[in-house]
Amino acid sequence: MSRYSPTELRDALGSGLLSFPVTHTDADLALDENGLREHLRHLRQFDAAGLFAAGGTGEFFALTPAEVERVVRISSEEVTEVPVVGPAGYGTGIAVDMTQAAERACADGIFLLPPYLTEMTQEGLYEHVARVCSSTSLGVVVYHRANARFTARTVNRLVAEFGNFIGFKDGIGDIDLMANLYATHGERLVYVGGLPTAETYALPYLELGATTYSSAIYNFAPRWAGEFYRSVRERDREDVYRRLREFVFPYLEIRNRRAGYAVSIVKAGLAAVGRPAGAVRPPLVDLTAEELSDLTDLVKKVV
Repeated sequence: MSRYSPTELRDALGSGLLSFPVTHTDADLALDENGLREHLRHLRQFDAAGLFAAGGTGEFFALTPAEVERVVRISSEEVTEVPVVGPAGYGTGIAVDMTQAAERACADGIFLLPPYLTEMTQEGLYEHVARVCSSTSLGVVVYHRANARFTARTVNRLVAEFGNFIGFKDGIGDIDLMANLYATHGERLVYVGGLPTAETYALPYLELGATTYSSAIYNFAPRWAGEFYRSVRERDREDVYRRLREFVFPYLEIRNRRAGYAVSIVKAGLAAVGRPAGAVRPPLVDLTAEELSDLTDLVKKVV
């Protein structure tokens, strides 16, 4: 049973920075449970408002459903101070099964990732989300990304019909839609900045009602990530743009060298600070030795 009602989950998630931990692997790319537990215990020392287990940074797309459930269970056991949100995705039936698995694993909410592969109408997207919301009492946050492109009308319908539809994460950069949703629904929803790397857009997104965002950098530089978030919330433009110039933009230059590096660079960041999490799983690839060296030199400046 969740420790948070949907409304309580919404308010908790919107109150601070969101942690999206990587999923640890061993030398054979199997789930490294001990490594993951140690990582979660380390991150507990820092200030996050919620944890999204096995999300995009956690390689949801490369985990089996059984592994996803196990990661959510481990996260729920190790992190008790803030809500733990479990993922669901793929086809509607699988998403419902994963939602129920997250409940079994003691998740406090559901993060609904885009359906697998196919294009769809707004009616089909509505039905997909509606079936997930109907299958659970947990609060549901949807991910606006890839083929899951919501219109304001579809979101309005979901808000009106499902009290546990509580969050909207934007991974597309749809400024018109974000402004529309916040103007229409205000604090009825929690709005999450979800563009990689989210720190880049955090300050302008705050003006669109997104009081929080998913921080992958929090994995390897949690203190820096927390300081950056505080500067955003305080609208300290000078400090935000200084940190963007000194760290985030050079970090993005490395990230943008190859497709898929948005996740790979996070695991490389953990290696750079001496807290390795193992390799990424195919179809992703790890940074080259030269790129890891460049990243290590950069990360040393902020940890």
